[in-house]
Amino acid sequence: MVSIDLNSDLGEGFGPFRVGADDDLFPLISSANVACGAHGGDPLTMDRTVRKAREHGVAVGAHPGFPDRAGFGRRAMALTPAEIRAEVIFQVGALGAFCRIAGVPMLHVKAHGALYNLAVAEPEIANAIALAVRDVDPALRFFALPGSALEQAAIDAGLPVMREAFADRAYLPDGTLAPRALPGSIIHDPEVAASRMVRLVTDGTIVALDGSTLQLQADTICVHSDTSGAVAIATELVRHLRDAGVTVRTPGSGS
Repeated sequence: MVSIDLNSDLGEGFGPFRVGADDDLFPLISSANVACGAHGGDPLTMDRTVRKAREHGVAVGAHPGFPDRAGFGRRAMALTPAEIRAEVIFQVGALGAFCRIAGVPMLHVKAHGALYNLAVAEPEIANAIALAVRDVDPALRFFALPGSALEQAAIDAGLPVMREAFADRAYLPDGTLAPRALPGSIIHDPEVAASRMVRLVTDGTIVALDGSTLQLQADTICVHSDTSGAVAIATELVRHLRDAGVTVRTPGSGS
């Protein structure tokens, strides 16, 4: 049976502020990337999100990003590789503490926003992230864009790689994500998003922003919780996958 992991970035609010429809997404996804208090999240939100994931049987992973809450981690920061390594260890370790208290295994790490995007193309940054994750726990699954420096860094570090596709983002012809400022880069139509991902899972191809066809493999699909219409996109995606005979489940879950 064909299966795919469905992930979302959750717990990105802080204090009284909420980002994304976490409660509505939990029943639809199989993995949650929990913000670690830097680009979003705070200690109470981290604790609450981990416990909510446990209630829904959703796998938990850390979602470290640049310490730039005002920019939601989507602005590049001029940190050295050593600073990035320490920042990732710090954030992953913090979430790991909440996971241990809740009796929930932390299974993966996915970098956020500008940190992820820079690491896609810059091996030094990618290596800093991958080595930090390996030093925390070499068994942690590492989410990465297929064919990127981030994926190669994970392979070199001996980490289990989860190649990631994005339901709500358009692609450039080189297989990277279209910048958010580019028209058409964010996909809001649930039917379009779902159809693209079903084609990717079943055929291994996706149409880029310029109309060209890309070969792309994926082990996990992301629906950003802060994308307008995220719940509708995830709902339609799960339905389309089911109709195509594809099961949404965490890798290694056995069901």
